[in-house]
Amino acid sequence: MPTLLAFAGAAVFEIAGYFAFWAWLRLGKSAWWLAPGVVSLLLFAYLLTRVESEAAGRAYATYGGIYIVASVLWLWLAEGVRPDRWDIAGASICLIGAAVIIAGPR
Repeated sequence: MPTLLAFAGAAVFEIAGYFAFWAWLRLGKSAWWLAPGVVSLLLFAYLLTRVESEAAGRAYATYGGIYIVASVLWLWLAEGVRPDRWDIAGASICLIGAAVIIAGPR
C-alpha cells in the first residue's frame, strides 16, 4: 500500500473515530455513536502499520503532520469552520516537517 494512501486513510479514520466520541460526550449524541467510532479507530491503527518505514517512531512522527493537515480540513469540511491564516500556516509548517522526517536522506 502506498505510504501517502495509508497516511490519508489513517487520518480520516482517526479523526472520524475521535469525532464519534466527541459527538457522544460533547454534542449529546447517542452512545451508539461509539460503535462506529471504535471500528474507525481500529482501522486507523491498522492502516498506520501499513506505512512503508523502517522505524515505527518515524512513521508516527510523519503521520503527525498529515494528521494536523487532515484535522484542519475536517474543521472546514465537516464542521463548517473556515480555517484562518494561522491554521493554514501551522498546518503547512507541520507538513513540511513531516516531509523532512520521512524523506530525509539517511
